[in-house]
Parts: sequence; C-alpha cells; structure tokens
Amino acid sequence: MSPRRLPRLGLLLSLLGGTSAGYAQHQQAPPEYRMERAQEDYRYLAADTTTVRPDLFDPVKFIALNPTKTSYLSLGGEVRLQYVRVRHNDWGAGPEDDNGYLLQRYMLHTDWQLGPHVRVFGQLKSGLVAGKAFEPESTEKDQLDLHQAFVDLRTAAGPGQLTLRLGRQEMAYGSSRLISWREAPNVRQTFDGGRLLWHTPALQLDGFVTRPATTKPGVFDDAPNPNVWFWGVYGVKTIRPLGGGLDVYYLGFRNTQARYQQGRAAERRHSVGARWWGAPGSWRYNVEAVYQFGQFGRGAIRAWTASGEFGYAFEALPWRPLLQLRTEYISGDENPESPALQTFNPLFPKGAYFGQAALIGPANLRDIHPVLTLYPTRSNDFTLSIDWDFFWRARRTDGLYSVPYVLSRPGTVAQSAFIGDQLTAELDWQVQRHWELELFMTYFRAGAFLRESGPGQDQTYLSPRVTFRF
Repeated sequence: MSPRRLPRLGLLLSLLGGTSAGYAQHQQAPPEYRMERAQEDYRYLAADTTTVRPDLFDPVKFIALNPTKTSYLSLGGEVRLQYVRVRHNDWGAGPEDDNGYLLQRYMLHTDWQLGPHVRVFGQLKSGLVAGKAFEPESTEKDQLDLHQAFVDLRTAAGPGQLTLRLGRQEMAYGSSRLISWREAPNVRQTFDGGRLLWHTPALQLDGFVTRPATTKPGVFDDAPNPNVWFWGVYGVKTIRPLGGGLDVYYLGFRNTQARYQQGRAAERRHSVGARWWGAPGSWRYNVEAVYQFGQFGRGAIRAWTASGEFGYAFEALPWRPLLQLRTEYISGDENPESPALQTFNPLFPKGAYFGQAALIGPANLRDIHPVLTLYPTRSNDFTLSIDWDFFWRARRTDGLYSVPYVLSRPGTVAQSAFIGDQLTAELDWQVQRHWELELFMTYFRAGAFLRESGPGQDQTYLSPRVTFRF
C-alpha cells in the first residue's frame, strides 16, 4: 500500500468508530455521549485542530450559524431496541406472555446555541411496544411526544455561571434515588417548569419549581400532572482531596391523589437530606440519609431512609474486581388505622432501582445487597456485574410497593417480613462510541411474604438490549 494512503485508511477507521495505531498515538477520542444529552458540548469542533479523532457524525454535531462560530446548531439522537421475556409476571399474579415482547425507543434532539447567553433545546421521543400479549406499562409506550423543550438564559462564562432554564426538561441529582430521568424504562421522565442554576467548578446550586410530565400512550398528548407539584433546592460541594463531595438538599412535594395502604388522600411532603460520596484511592463510598415530614389527609407524615454503599477496587488482580456492599432502610407505616403516615415516598427515582427487572420499589423496605463488578479490559468498555439482593418489609403493618411507590400487595402483621431474594447478572459492552450491547438476567426467589399475600412463584427476567447513539 502506498504510504500516502495510510493516513486516509486511519481516518476511515476512525470515522467508522475504530482506531488506527497512527491516529491513536496522536489524537484523543471524541467525548462520550452523556445520559443527559443536553449536557454535551461540541464547541471543540469549532477550532481547526487535529487533537480529537474525527467521527462520522461530526458534521451534524457542530453546524456554525455565524462567521465567528459563537452560534451553532447540534443534532443528535438515539435508537434503542430491547427484547423482554418475563416468566411468572408479578410472581404469578399478573398476565403471562409466553413469547416475550420488543421495546423500541427513538429519540432526536436539536441544540441551538445562540451566542453566549441564549440556548434553545428540543427533543422528540417515541416509545413503542411490539408483540406484548397484554397492556403495556405506562413507562413502556408513548407513540410520539415532546420530551424536552426549554430555553436557557445565562450570564457570561466565568468562575461561576447563572442559568435560568424554562420549559420541559430532564432532571437528575445525586445517585438518582429521589430525582431521575428514568433511563432504564422505555420512556424517560421529564418535568415542566423552571430552574435557576448556579454552577462553579467546586459548587453547584440548583433551585426548581415543576410539575412532572405525565406519560400518555398517544401522539403529543403528554401534559403536566395536574395533581402534583414538585419543588426544591439541591446543592453539591466538590471535595477534591476525598475524590468526591457532599450533597445537601430540600425537596417539596404535593399530590392531591396520593395512595398508600392506609388509603387515598391529599399529600404535602417535605424532604431534607444529605449525601456524602467519594472514591479515595481504591475505596468507594456513598452514604445518604433523608427525613420526610408533612401532612397526609388529617395525619402527620414522619418518614425516613438511610442507605450506605461501600466498596473496594482490587486493581492489581485480573479483571480488576470491584466488590461492594449496599444496604438501606426505607420506612413503612406503623399503623394503617392511624391517620399518621410513616411510609417513605421516593418521589421520582430511577426506574431500575434494584435492577433492570424493577420488581420492587423503595418504600417500606430494608435490604442487603452485595455486588461484584468485573472489568475484563483496561479500557472498561466491557463490564460484568453480579449482585444478590435480599428484601424484607421494614414494617409488617405496611405492604409491598412497586416502582416508584404504587401499592403492589397490602400486608398484615400476621404475614412474614421476608419478601425474597434476587440474583442478577448484567453484561455491558460498549462496542465503540456509538454502539452499546447489554444483557440483563434476573432470578427472583419468592419469599414467605409473597407466598402468604397471593401467588408466590419464582420470577425470571431475561432482556438483551442494543443502543445506537449519535
């Protein structure tokens, strides 16, 4: 081969997502796609530079709108296909689907950066279900809708920047225990309202007033939930010597149609919490506590949760195993006959709170959860995770809740506290920047409570997933 053609071959391989030896030595990889696509920044493409390896989609990631390139348009999207096969749905209480079904997610966004002070972001979504023998979940189907549409008004960049964000938008904070964009289900969560963001390299302070957008299955029919208001302030302080930081927050929530085991009533709840997290050296830790108070109907709310995640990375061993232990206590109601309520409300948590199968929600629960994660490659593009989770009802006077806090099975004192244990294996292969392959396998062994409260068959969950992003 002619020496002149070698650079062209390297460029072609880079554009297709591969690497060549020559380019790998002198160019860094393009930035990874973010779970919150609005956080991506492609201003590096404005410069005439060869420090970043070219990508096939570079022409649509930065489209200059003026000669100085201070205004630009960026396009992006995602296609995700996921097959789901569940055996003994709802531990035998739900409808069965012998052949499984296919979930499809399609998303497309535009990001208009109009100079240093104005930004307009829009995103469409489509969540489809094929081959399911019974009615899809509300988080599975949304034919076509407006997922995000917001305007940013911001001060000039400096040591700190103040941004006012108005419109429909995603929100996620901390470990996504209370506020999440709900990535695991087929349809993600958004909120309608306003946020005021103050961000510096060491401090982030966000205030917001919103209504959650209700997912409906039709075309452009999603709307703010008329029964719910959600507001709060969330602060994050980075502590670099500890390799982590401290989160402190207040969250307000009002729902005129709240339902727990003790009944249905208007709920006004306040949550105050803190999270301490970091990764000093080989150690990992993530500790969080939340206290809730307020009013449910005629009764007072007094609820709380505390969680801990502790791990150690054995970097010198083959496949660099990360061993973690997670545990948490999430309060349940003491007496369903009393108007007072002690059941914790997890608000808007990540959809796969205890694994992709999402069988149990974070309310009236205590669990212990060892996790082993393996990294066979140095680039961390392939991971294997195995975890075993054991669940009990926190209080036997309260029932079992699904995600996020829908009462799944009422409970009594006469029934066992032990719900069951769940063994999960997850494989994740980031084939290259655009392609990701995943496989989820879960076996849930039903415990005494499930057998005593209704059908209590062991449940299995199998789901391969492929995602393409650009």
